[in-house]
Amino acid sequence: MKPVAFDPYGRRRSRWRLPRWLVLLLVGIAIGAGGVVLIQERYLPPRLSASASTALRASYEKAEAERLRLEGALADTTKQLEAALADKKGLADELGASRDTAERLRKDVAAVVASLPPDPRGGTVEVRAGRFTVDGSALAYDVILTRDRATAGKPLAGVMQFIVAGETARGTETTVSLKPVAISVGSHESLRGSVPMPEGFKPRQTTIHVLDRPEGKLLGMRVMYVK
Repeated sequence: MKPVAFDPYGRRRSRWRLPRWLVLLLVGIAIGAGGVVLIQERYLPPRLSASASTALRASYEKAEAERLRLEGALADTTKQLEAALADKKGLADELGASRDTAERLRKDVAAVVASLPPDPRGGTVEVRAGRFTVDGSALAYDVILTRDRATAGKPLAGVMQFIVAGETARGTETTVSLKPVAISVGSHESLRGSVPMPEGFKPRQTTIHVLDRPEGKLLGMRVMYVK
């Protein structure tokens, strides 16, 4: 008989199989990939095509360019606003200075008016000074009127009318009443202007009538020569 060899590991011989750990790894990868696909299909937004992706990028670039443009416009507007605020402050300072100057001038005028000789006739309204000249066919005037300080709180409305004595174009002595001028007198009022006269009339002197209304109550009067 042929001897039989003793092999204690003979039972373990079999065909080659994948290792268990490799099988588990491959199954895990497959499950993970399937899960990713499932989540993408059911829960995530659909994947964009190449054309949609290109359009989305173009829209983004356009929006970014618009954002940059708006930032630039905002910066320019901010600079303009700052310049406007600076100009406003400068104008406010100039206005304050102008008011101070106007107040000084008002006080200076009041002082000059107070130094004028009084109206010899007195009256509710005094004619403190006047100057009359011929301006073509019109009578140019500069007149200063004053009122008593105790009654000067509210301006007094009335009219000023000139009764002018002189010669007509034919050399005849006559007196003409010129058109009344509306006035409002506070503590003092400086009036300047001109009133039409008859064609060819040569004025010599003017009587100033201050009335409460046309052909109304006489508030003041003074006679002055025309230069």
